[in-house]
Amino acid sequence: MQKKHKQIIMLVDDNKTNLAMGKNILGEHYNVYPLPSAAKLFEFLGHVSPDLILLDIDMPGMNGYEALTLLKADQKYADIPVIFVTAKSSESDEYEGLALGAIDYITKPFSPALLLRRIENHLLVRRQKMKLEEYNNNLLLMVKDKTQQVYELLSAIMHSMADLVEFRDQSTGQHICRTQEYLRTLVEQLIKDGVYQDELSLWDMDLMLLSSPLHDVGKIAISDTILNKPGKLSDCEYDVMKTHAQKGVEILERMESSAQYIDFLEQAKLFAGAHHEKWDGSGYPFGLSGLKIPLEGRIMAIADVYDALVSVRPYKKAMSAESSAQVILDGAGAHFDPLLVKAFRAVKDEFAAITLKYADAHTEDSRTGFVCQVA
Repeated sequence: MQKKHKQIIMLVDDNKTNLAMGKNILGEHYNVYPLPSAAKLFEFLGHVSPDLILLDIDMPGMNGYEALTLLKADQKYADIPVIFVTAKSSESDEYEGLALGAIDYITKPFSPALLLRRIENHLLVRRQKMKLEEYNNNLLLMVKDKTQQVYELLSAIMHSMADLVEFRDQSTGQHICRTQEYLRTLVEQLIKDGVYQDELSLWDMDLMLLSSPLHDVGKIAISDTILNKPGKLSDCEYDVMKTHAQKGVEILERMESSAQYIDFLEQAKLFAGAHHEKWDGSGYPFGLSGLKIPLEGRIMAIADVYDALVSVRPYKKAMSAESSAQVILDGAGAHFDPLLVKAFRAVKDEFAAITLKYADAHTEDSRTGFVCQVA
């Protein structure tokens, strides 16, 4: 039969008789370290981790109150239960010890049976607490694992929906990948600059990026003859194309009625419905202006327009990254939020790198000869 492991108790008292008595009482049940001072206690703590400390109060050098204060101030020792064993018996003495973090207060002379029972009870509570913490940690890991699985499933579904749009809109290429990276880069710069920090602090960045590919989901409802027309749209056709923003919101609202991730879909609706609004109020579908435009829409406007500028379309050639960036900069206060444009100025070179990283295979970049795929 395997021998049961004894728990460790450190007994701290400057009286040798008390140390010997304590070891005799406890030694049969516990692995006892009799220590003559608080200084010795901290010396041994560097090598041995006890399950409980029995601590005298009146000791030369460092008294028990001072020792307990140091123990609770150190993260390595703060969770070790401490019981004061002392001749001090006034209510104020007991209150001071408990206020400093002691779990119990036993006065001398004490009954050996009472001392053993109270130690046993406190160690039982500690074991149960540790088991509960272990269970909670395992539960958190399980929840984290399940959450990651749900996130990956959501990501796959959202990208599949976005791919449906891209497959129908033959000019967009890797638009989704690029706009996600533009968004990430721009938001990180806003956080660095402390711009719109109150609002951004409420965002879940992973879910924000996950929802962003749905900004053009409304194009599913646009006719192929308009979506893939090999040339510039007529005014009438353009009016139909503009309805994709509102249709995107309607599609997401229908999804929302049977979904659990309401916050995620709320943000997706803001991307879909507001990314064609303009700072000066001349955009669509609602003609919102300034801060009335959701921040999601204002940020996506920059990412979406920039990507359209650096991309080949049936009616235009791709512009250079430098010229495209200048359009964004010139649009501050008219098309775009000036504070967001200021952040864009700091990361425009990163935008250009993202364009090349996720380049469309069928479009040649006139500056480098690199075959790039742009939306």
